[in-house]
Amino acid sequence: MDLATPGRPKRTAFLLSQLGAVASSRFADRTREIGLTPSDAGVIRLLGRVPGLSQRSLADRLGAVPSRVVSLIDSLQQRGLVERVRSSTDRRNYELHLTDAGNGILRELRGIAEQHEAELLAPLTTEQIGQLDVLLAQLASGHGLDRDLHRDVGRDAGPDGGPDRAR
Repeated sequence: MDLATPGRPKRTAFLLSQLGAVASSRFADRTREIGLTPSDAGVIRLLGRVPGLSQRSLADRLGAVPSRVVSLIDSLQQRGLVERVRSSTDRRNYELHLTDAGNGILRELRGIAEQHEAELLAPLTTEQIGQLDVLLAQLASGHGLDRDLHRDVGRDAGPDGGPDRAR
């Protein structure tokens, strides 16, 4: 397929979409192997970077409805990965922290993410990977995206175990 054929669209957006779908699906498969959804993984990653977030702040960062975040945190808390701690500065709020088990899962997720990225980028040279990173960061910034997390967790499937693509 010659993407440079005159008069024919390059289909760059379509290829980005295809790669995104493949990457999301493969990541979901990997996180499922350790009992997590990609949304669980995203929350654990975020709480690892920013411990003490309130549920409201977490919902804002994720672009999710607060009720969705409550059920997500309830699930992570029931599995012993996250704990709610009463805020010392505002007794009406709870801060979210990873437990020791949550920190262990975070370490495991880092390994999964590194392996996932290496496999996805394997067809490229080190120089090409650097170029791609710069270009994707520029696109993400230009569209107001967070380089570290997917927004709109609210689109995830419910507790019935259906597809869960956000991370």
